[in-house]
Amino acid sequence: MATKTTTVTFRMDPAVKELLRVAASREHRSIANMIEWMILRYAETNGVGVSPARRKKVIGKPSRNL
Repeated sequence: MATKTTTVTFRMDPAVKELLRVAASREHRSIANMIEWMILRYAETNGVGVSPARRKKVIGKPSRNL
C-alpha cells in the first residue's frame, strides 16, 4: 500500500544545494530522500517524536559515513 506524500518547495543557496547533492550521492539517496533522512535524524537526536515504522522506511540501515 502506497503512502501519501506531500510537496514542499523552498529556496536555498546554490552552494548549500551542491553540498546536499554530494551528501545524497555519497549515501546513494535522492536529494528528496536525503532531506527527509536528515530531518528524521535531527528529530531522533533531539527527542522529537518519530514513529519506528516511518524511521525504518526512510533511514533504513545505518550509514557507514556517519
